[in-house]
Amino acid sequence: MSTIIAVETSDVRFPTSRDLDGSDAMNPDPDYSAAYLRVVTDHGDGHEGHGFVFTIGRGNDVETAAIKALTPYLMGRNVENLLADMGATYKEFINDSQLRWLGPEKGVMHMAIGAVVNALWDLKAKRAGLPLWQLLGTMSPEELVNLVDFRYLSDALTPEDALEILRAAEPGRDERMATLLAEGYPGYTTTPGWLGYSDEKLTRLAHEAVAEGFLQIKLKVGADLADDVSRLRTARAAVGPDIKIAVDANQRWDVDQAIEWMSHLAEFDIAWIEEPTSPDDILGHAAIARGVAPIPVATGEHVQNRIVFKQMLQAGALQVLQIDAARVAGVNENVAILLLAAKFGVRVCPHAGGVGLCEAVQHLSMFDFLAVSGKKDDRMIEFVDHLHEHFLTPIDVHDGRYWPPVAPGGGSEMHAASVAEYSFPDGAFWAADAASAVEKDMV
Repeated sequence: MSTIIAVETSDVRFPTSRDLDGSDAMNPDPDYSAAYLRVVTDHGDGHEGHGFVFTIGRGNDVETAAIKALTPYLMGRNVENLLADMGATYKEFINDSQLRWLGPEKGVMHMAIGAVVNALWDLKAKRAGLPLWQLLGTMSPEELVNLVDFRYLSDALTPEDALEILRAAEPGRDERMATLLAEGYPGYTTTPGWLGYSDEKLTRLAHEAVAEGFLQIKLKVGADLADDVSRLRTARAAVGPDIKIAVDANQRWDVDQAIEWMSHLAEFDIAWIEEPTSPDDILGHAAIARGVAPIPVATGEHVQNRIVFKQMLQAGALQVLQIDAARVAGVNENVAILLLAAKFGVRVCPHAGGVGLCEAVQHLSMFDFLAVSGKKDDRMIEFVDHLHEHFLTPIDVHDGRYWPPVAPGGGSEMHAASVAEYSFPDGAFWAADAASAVEKDMV
């Protein structure tokens, strides 16, 4: 038996705004950040649980405080009881009435709960000696259904529906696991497409993406139509006619504006338009989907919970569903969303990039292939090539594909030295940066 003896939080920020990494029409100068969580137990195996919430700078302290507010719900708890029934543990957090009041089931506190849930899954997988994708992929249909809160979903997905989906996928799991280990999982890259990059940098990075085996790239759009047309022309010339190009407006447009704008970009054979308008506007997304067809609409990185995803699927508002490892309440809610996507026959291509999002979300896509949809060739995981060196088990991406991690856990654990150096505002990097700024002011 073991108990939780420490819950540590850190406000970790990286200065990505200085090179415009991550820049888009809505977020011109992000500093990629993680409200980071470490759960420590008194068990002799030394395993810890790690989780995070991804943010883009200011406000990371708010998210870190939200995670810290959950400390009393963890300290002194029996670890074996928490991990034995992760469905009950997840439901305990999301159904606590006082925490729920702050959402309900959305926003800062919901994401903080996601960090806690993911940290416990990380610990559970480490204790099992398995990577998270494999742990989930070997659970029985009944165990997986027990993870899901079906409240508010039953008009679209019942436990019986979920069991049918999971049981249908169960016979081929061993073969799909062998295929996954041998072939990897398709990826696409956003690395060339940040809005602040010059045409020369866009062209160079697009050439590199093709040479590295990626069959799709993504460009940020939405700030200036003439510039978008020019950049897409540059990108298409760089990659040729056979490489797919998706575009991402990062919520910049109104509904009619999105339809009009995309009419000018359609000539470049667009793979999808991502986040064309507010992530809360279900009917707006549906109208855009009708207006830009046959170009698919993709969204999900800012969709706040399983209920909004349900409604988007019911309304035909998205054709590419983009789960995010750190937006909803962790692994359990993402299992529900994957089941919804399977029920509606919609492909899942996760949002990644950021700090640790690639490391975390790959487990969910690989689990989906093994145990839910049984599909991977019509879907892909986003890849952005930065900040992976700060993680103990960084992603392995080559030949345009994600290769399954073999290390136990959920992939969220950062190097202690990285946490220490980039903790804000007192870590070594930010302290030196502040000292340099003072020195310049004195000159």
